[in-house]
Amino acid sequence: MADGGASERGGLEAAVRGGFRVLRERWMRGNRERAVPTHPALPEDAEAVSALQTLPIDVQLNIMSFLSPQDLCSLGSTSSYWRAAVRDPLLWRYFLLRDLPFWTSVDWKSLPDVEIFNKAFSEVSGNALHDYMAVYKKSCPQNRRSLKSSRPRYVTVTSFLQSLVAQTEPRFAMFGPGLEELDDSLVKKMMTCPEILRVAGLPQRQIHGIGSGVTFQFNNNQKFNILTLYSTTSVERRRARAEQAAVVNKMFYQENSIVGNQQSVHYNVIAQVKRVCEVVDGFIYVANAEAHKRHDRREELARILVMTDPALGPPNRPLLVLSCVSHVGVERIPCVYMAHQLQLNLLRQPWMVQDTVAATLDGLLSGIEWLLGEAHYKNAQ
Repeated sequence: MADGGASERGGLEAAVRGGFRVLRERWMRGNRERAVPTHPALPEDAEAVSALQTLPIDVQLNIMSFLSPQDLCSLGSTSSYWRAAVRDPLLWRYFLLRDLPFWTSVDWKSLPDVEIFNKAFSEVSGNALHDYMAVYKKSCPQNRRSLKSSRPRYVTVTSFLQSLVAQTEPRFAMFGPGLEELDDSLVKKMMTCPEILRVAGLPQRQIHGIGSGVTFQFNNNQKFNILTLYSTTSVERRRARAEQAAVVNKMFYQENSIVGNQQSVHYNVIAQVKRVCEVVDGFIYVANAEAHKRHDRREELARILVMTDPALGPPNRPLLVLSCVSHVGVERIPCVYMAHQLQLNLLRQPWMVQDTVAATLDGLLSGIEWLLGEAHYKNAQ
C-alpha cells in the first residue's frame, strides 16, 4: 500500500505538471471547433471590454490559472463572456488536481470520486467531462464550512433543552497505529496542553476491565470522554521501537472460515474491546500519515470495519480519522489520498479525515468539533 500511495501521488503530480499544457491545447481546439476566435471580436463599444478580454485565449487561460477559485468566481460575475469562460470544466479539473493535495480535511459527503485519480489528464474527453467546478466547490474545505447546512430549527431547540438537563458526556473510542508509531505522542500532548484542550477529569469507572479514559473540555463548555485503546502494553511498544520490530496487535484476532471452496480470514475484537464498542458514541482512528513509512491500509480498513460494525452498537456512529504526522515538516499523505487508501467510502456511517500534527495538535480541535456535532445531531434525531 505504501507503493500504491506513492504512485498515486506521483500520478497526480505528473497530471498537474502537464495539465496546463493539455488544458490550453484542448481549450483552443475546442474553441476552434465551436468557431470561437483566438482573439475575441470587440463590440462596437470597445470601452465596455476589459483589457483582459482583448488578449488571446491562451493568454487569458494562462492568467486565469494563477487566480484563486474565489477570484475566478468573482471574474465570472462581471459579464456573460467571463461567466462562460470561467466555467470551463478542464480549467476546474486543473484546479482540483492542483489544490486537493493541500486540503486539510475531507468527509463522507465531499470526497472526490476515485476516477479523478485514475484517469490521466490526457484521457479526458470533451464529450465526457464531469462538472469539475461543482466537484471543487463540494470538496474544498473552506467552501464546505461556509456552506455547511444548518440543522433544522426544532433540533436547535431540542439541543438547548437538553443542555439544561444534566447528562453524561459523550464517549469516543480512540485507536489506530498513529497512537504508537509516531515519534511524538498524540495522547501525551493532549494531556499536557490545557491552552488547546483542557483535561476535565479522570473518571474511575471501568468498562469490562478497560479504564474509563480521560474527560476533556472543549471550548470551556462541552465535556467529552476519550477511551484510548492501545494494541500492546507500553513495555512492548518501547521494546519494539528500540528493536525496530513489529508488534502483534492484541486488540484483534483472526478467524478462518470457508466460503465455497475458498478459505477466508477476517478480524474480530477481543471481549474487552467489544464491550467498549457497544457503549461509545463514536470513534477516533489515528492513522499514520507519514509518507516515508510503510502502511498496510487493507489491514487497517479491516480493523476499522470490525470496530465500527453496527452489530456492536447503534448504527451511524461517526468516525473521525486523524491523519497524523509527528511534527511540522514531515512529508504527509494528503487527507484526500488517505480517505481513498483506507477506502472509507465503504463505511456506512458519517466520517471525516482531518490532517493533524501530534507535536502541536494542529487540526485536532477542528476534528473534535465535527465529531461532537455529529454525535449530538445523531442523538437529537
